[in-house]
Amino acid sequence: MTYPKLILASESPRRRSLLRRVGFRFTVQPSNLEERFSARYSPRENARRIALEKALAVAGKIRNGIVIGADTIVVLKGKILGKPRSQSEARSMLRSLSGHQHTVFTGFALVDAATRKYVVESEKTLVRFRPIAESEIEEYVASGSPMDKAGAYGIQDDYGALFVERVEGCFYNVVGFPLTRFYVVLQQFLKETNHHHR
Repeated sequence: MTYPKLILASESPRRRSLLRRVGFRFTVQPSNLEERFSARYSPRENARRIALEKALAVAGKIRNGIVIGADTIVVLKGKILGKPRSQSEARSMLRSLSGHQHTVFTGFALVDAATRKYVVESEKTLVRFRPIAESEIEEYVASGSPMDKAGAYGIQDDYGALFVERVEGCFYNVVGFPLTRFYVVLQQFLKETNHHHR
């Protein structure tokens, strides 16, 4: 598959490895935007809005290429769980997720830098945690792994995988990027912006 230049506006190592794993070639140019949630919007709308803001910020600095922005939000009982700011916050997030179902939203945006045309989409996945012991929480937080992840856990390559009892929806969405939805939307966007891939 040959595509126009793809630029990922995200520092997430998980998004990078997912896209590489399925054969996408791209460069990384983080937006460095602060992720600001707004109470005026639903969690899904926040994820979409932040993803678009990230993509537009990077598209404004380049002449051509398709910029990919993404944002993942974890929601438990109506409350947004972002990236923990401290180890104690990570512990309390994990305690609250234990034994419950939560929702993961990822918003993603594609911006054609040359024309500023864009498309924004999102994916929703339900995740249930088994009850987890305090000692498991302590060990996981001590590893440092939860600190850069929304909801304080990772579902892949990581002890966090052992907390998840059931996933309904796109698994990769929980990792941080809904690959199938992204692929389908990208194909359509390339047609609409006359970037027919060869």
